[in-house]
Amino acid sequence: MLEKYVARDGEWLLLDAEQLSADPEFSKRASAGSIKECPQAGSHPHLVRQWLLASCLFPGKWINRLFSVGGIQWRGERIGLLAFQAVDIAKDKLYREAAGAAQLPSASVPDVLYEDDYCLVLNKPAGMPVHPSHEGQEGTLDHAACIHQLRQRDPLPVRHIHRLDDDTSGPVLYAKCDLAQLILDEAMREKRIDREYVAAVQGKLKRAKGIVDAPIGKDRHHGARRRVTPSGDAALTRYEVKAELADASIVALRLETGRTHQIRVHMSHLGHPLLGDALYGGPQKPLKHQALHGERLSFPHPLSGKPTMVEAPWPKWLRDLLGDRRF
Repeated sequence: MLEKYVARDGEWLLLDAEQLSADPEFSKRASAGSIKECPQAGSHPHLVRQWLLASCLFPGKWINRLFSVGGIQWRGERIGLLAFQAVDIAKDKLYREAAGAAQLPSASVPDVLYEDDYCLVLNKPAGMPVHPSHEGQEGTLDHAACIHQLRQRDPLPVRHIHRLDDDTSGPVLYAKCDLAQLILDEAMREKRIDREYVAAVQGKLKRAKGIVDAPIGKDRHHGARRRVTPSGDAALTRYEVKAELADASIVALRLETGRTHQIRVHMSHLGHPLLGDALYGGPQKPLKHQALHGERLSFPHPLSGKPTMVEAPWPKWLRDLLGDRRF
């Protein structure tokens, strides 16, 4: 409903409160709750804030934050919300590092799988970290997102909502403004963001589909590795065999939790480590990196709440393994 009555104008999100109030769905909500009469153009921002909070159109934390910095104003006949404030590049470390690279033709950005004013989904290639892990590290997906925004001349505060391991490819969701980040972070906590993967694992599984329900914790003998342990955090992975090769299987996987290295740990726990995954016992041929790809990402859109699904095309290693087979 809300998406029909808002529009971006530079840094401002403009809300046509009068038209929204006439919407039958909103009127029904207003009559059933404590929503006050629609504020008149020019009325005090405090009254506008009260109406916005009562209507529950946006997170209350965000509305109060905007009000505290003068970010609720009348823009003609519409309510203006300072939702798309540009980053001060001189003060933002990622943008400072990305600014030089953005001028270079050789600085490529991974494929954009989805984009609007609120969200950006990039197709992360294997071998590219999502974010810097040490001082001075550049060339991450976060840097690529900033380069993309700079080239669009729209330096918004892009922030990743979830991560992928360095050697895993697939879609990564970014919020492009504080409003989207608040809503998507909550959706992530409530497990309303769904991620589906495809992997090549060693050997042939005994069952065509199943569930791995095994807690995961740190391996005290290896700083980078995780392991199944009764004292670990709850972790649940659903899997289904999609194709069998000579000495490997192609498996579709869905995470019910999001533990570090979850798929890699669980498949190794079953005795079928990922091809190329040396850390968890996977064979190093024919791949030199773990054979894991994020195939599909689903999330509720931060403005409309409508389900949004993004698919990432299969990488070359997967196409090569499968040949003419598809699923």
